[in-house]
Amino acid sequence: MSPETPSAARRHAVQACGNASAVEGPLQGYHHETYVFPLADETADETADETADDRTGDTADATAGDRTGDGTGDGSGTAAPARWKCREPRTGLLWFDRRCFDSEEQLLGALSGRITGIPRIREFGGLRLQRFVEGRTLGALRTSGRSIPGPLLAQIVRLFRELAAVTPETLVVKRRCEARDRPEDGDTNGFLERLVCFTEDSVYRANLDDFGALFEAAGVDGDAFHHLRKHVSGLTGRPFCLLHADLHRENFVVDPGQRLWTIDWELAMVGDPLYDLATHLYLMRYPEWQARVLTRRWVAAVEAVRPGGSRGWRHDLPLLIDYKRAQSVFTDLIRAALSLGPEHDTGRRQLLRTGAKLHRILAGAAVPLGLDSVPAPERIADALADWRRRHGPTG
Repeated sequence: MSPETPSAARRHAVQACGNASAVEGPLQGYHHETYVFPLADETADETADETADDRTGDTADATAGDRTGDGTGDGSGTAAPARWKCREPRTGLLWFDRRCFDSEEQLLGALSGRITGIPRIREFGGLRLQRFVEGRTLGALRTSGRSIPGPLLAQIVRLFRELAAVTPETLVVKRRCEARDRPEDGDTNGFLERLVCFTEDSVYRANLDDFGALFEAAGVDGDAFHHLRKHVSGLTGRPFCLLHADLHRENFVVDPGQRLWTIDWELAMVGDPLYDLATHLYLMRYPEWQARVLTRRWVAAVEAVRPGGSRGWRHDLPLLIDYKRAQSVFTDLIRAALSLGPEHDTGRRQLLRTGAKLHRILAGAAVPLGLDSVPAPERIADALADWRRRHGPTG
C-alpha cells in the first residue's frame, strides 16, 4: 500500500464519520491501527441519553455528584457528541499473550449490564465500534509505584467482584482458543500449565532464530521452563470466572467525574481468578502497603460472589506472581531488542539503561527460572548491541 492510499481502518472511520477532518489518528498503539471520530448521525442529545444509560449498575463506590456519565463532556454537565473507535489489527507483529475470545467487541457486548465502566458497543454500517472513553489513563495520573486514591481503588475492587460473578456457564461468547487451552472449571494447575506452554512455544521457541543469541546471553534457555514448571506446581483448585488478564495503569481511564473505565479486553480469558489478581499486582507496582490492602479487599469481594474463588491464595499468589516475573523475561528481552533504534539514535548510555532494566527483571525471575547467576547490565547491553548489528535497524 502506498503512503497516499488510506488504510482500511481509516477508510472505515471516514465513512462512519462523514468528515475526514474530524477523524483523529492513528492513535499510538502496538497491536492495532486505531482512529477516533464522532458519528455522522449522532447528536449531543443522543449522547446524553446514552450517558444516563451507562450509569445503570453503578454502586455507592462513587457519589452521584461525582459522575459525568462516560466522560464525553468537559465535566461541566454539557454533553458533546460521543466519539467512537474504529481499528484494525496491524500485520506482521509478534504476539506475547494468548487470545481466548473471537472478538473483543462481542465480549464487551455480552458484558453490558454485568461489568461497570466498559466501553459501549455500537453497530454502524456493518462495523462494530467501541465508544471512546474521554479522560486520562490512570498511569498518566498516578505513575508506576505510586498509590491509587481510595475512591479509584474501590472501583478496581468492584471490577474484580463483577468479574468473579461472570462464570463460564453464564458467558456465551465465541472463543478462538483450542480445546486443550480450556481446562476444566477449577483446574488451576492445568490453566497455568497452558500459559507456561504458550510462553515456551509461542514466545521462546518461536523466536529462537531471531533472538536465541540474546536469550543465551541473558542466561535463559529451554531448561528454564523445567525449573518454572516445578516452581509453580501444586496450586489449590479454585472455581473459574472471567479474567481481564491485563489490568495495568494504562488500561484504566479516569473520566472528568472520577469514574474509572476499563479498556483493552483483548487478552480476556476464563480461568483462575487469582491469576487476574497476580497479573494486576505485578503490572500495577503498588506500594507494598497498598498491595496488601487491595489483596485483602479482593479476597472479600471474590468470596462474596464466587465462594472458594480465593481458596489457597496465601500460598498460590506468590507463585503466580513468580510466573509473571518469568514470563516478563522473555517478552521484555524481545521488546527491548525491537525498540532499539539505529546506533546513531540509541547510544551506549541508552543501551546501559536498558541493560539495567533487564538485569532487574532477570534478577526478579532468577528463582522461578532456576538461574544460578544474572549477567551484569553491561553484559546485557553488549548483547543488545550485538543483536542490533545482526538484526536491527541500520538507517
